[in-house]
Amino acid sequence: MITKKLGIIGCGNMATAIIKGITESGVISSNEIYAYDPAEICIKNAVSKYSINSCSSAIEVVKLCEYVVLAVKPNMITSVLNEINMELEEYDTVLVSIAAGKTIGFIRDNLSHDNKIVRIMPNINAKVAAACSAYCTSDKVADEEKKEIEKIFGAVGEIMELPESSFPLFGVLAGCSPAFVYMFIDALARAGVKNGMKKDIALKIAAQSVMGSAKMILESDTHPFELIDQVCSPGGTTIEGVTSLQADGFEAAIHNAVDKAVEKDNKL
Repeated sequence: MITKKLGIIGCGNMATAIIKGITESGVISSNEIYAYDPAEICIKNAVSKYSINSCSSAIEVVKLCEYVVLAVKPNMITSVLNEINMELEEYDTVLVSIAAGKTIGFIRDNLSHDNKIVRIMPNINAKVAAACSAYCTSDKVADEEKKEIEKIFGAVGEIMELPESSFPLFGVLAGCSPAFVYMFIDALARAGVKNGMKKDIALKIAAQSVMGSAKMILESDTHPFELIDQVCSPGGTTIEGVTSLQADGFEAAIHNAVDKAVEKDNKL
């Protein structure tokens, strides 16, 4: 368990998922978590569900906590940084941002003190403690602090350290791909309905099969191509479906989707 206090500014969907993962895993006890959100209903819900502490302002969060997570929308981050800037000069705070597209340099440029800054990109699957997250840090963040960040955000899934230059592509591969996978699962289930199965049953089968397939790749030393070959019997149903997907441009469609998302990210 981490004994330091964790502050969270903003209690939207992602922040709530993080609080849920942390409290359920016991990485930090709920009475060591302090949160603030200008929307009273958001903070009330978080306090009610997870027994964390409510703060009256973002400034109070900084005064109380060694780690402060900025869980606000990207268009709000500048105003929040301006609000807490003076307190960040006074306290040795590790500032953690999950704001999409806002670099460590951007955050530093909006502060008058050279604070310890961590940038983290979780994805939507944090809601079920199965996120794929990446983080990078400013030079002042110590190795022990990195380990604690990994423990905190490891409570909502897998986390890895990456150079910040890799974040735009990571944002596409980890951030956009859940939507692509949801589309695949839904399409597979609808194909089941087309062939006579009830949607809820088909959806459960499709989702479980995708989850199990991902687990096979993560936990075995076998390349995906080898796994495909293991499932495809000569002249069988699977190879028939696989060759149909290839003929219809399945792989090319995935590549195009990633390329388009990267292209869009470059324009933002």
